[in-house]
Amino acid sequence: MAKVELKQPVVQEISERIKDAQSVVLVDHRGLTVEQDTQLRRELREAGVTYKVYKNTMMNFAFKGTACEELAQYLEGPSAMAVSNEDATAPARALAKFAKKAPKLEIKGGVVEGTVYDAAGIANIASIPSRDELISKLLGSLQSPITNFARVMNQLAEKGGASACDAPAEAAAEEAPAAEAAEAPAAEAAAEEVPAQE
Repeated sequence: MAKVELKQPVVQEISERIKDAQSVVLVDHRGLTVEQDTQLRRELREAGVTYKVYKNTMMNFAFKGTACEELAQYLEGPSAMAVSNEDATAPARALAKFAKKAPKLEIKGGVVEGTVYDAAGIANIASIPSRDELISKLLGSLQSPITNFARVMNQLAEKGGASACDAPAEAAAEEAPAAEAAEAPAAEAAAEEVPAQE
């Protein structure tokens, strides 16, 4: 079997992985212990990220003609590829989190939703919360006014309901016509005095 025939299935596998990917992140995994590498793979799997080590030449062939083509500049030294088809920020987040525990893991760059980023760009993307976290924050902010309204209504019910609130308003409404009635004769008397002075 020729070398090309042996390489073709690997290139095809890489092409299939990146075809529908939301994000692809390249890392240099040199210096990681077996234990650290196993832990990294476990964390990535839990985050829904596929992680595999490939030869740079194979990735270079697979990247040609795709959104990942510009990643060829990062294919120096040993490279591993983290791919996510669901959450665009998951690989960057999981790798950056793990790199804090294992400084030997070096993020080279990546493609997120068709845009190429260097290591600093991937670090910025890693700070974006996951979709689930954003949804929970949104629901929390939507729920807050409703909760406050329910709390106010509960306090009103404890104080005697709406009738307790209507009593001061009714008293004020009764006092207003009485005050107007008292002011009316005074205003008429003042109006009569003005022509007398002329």
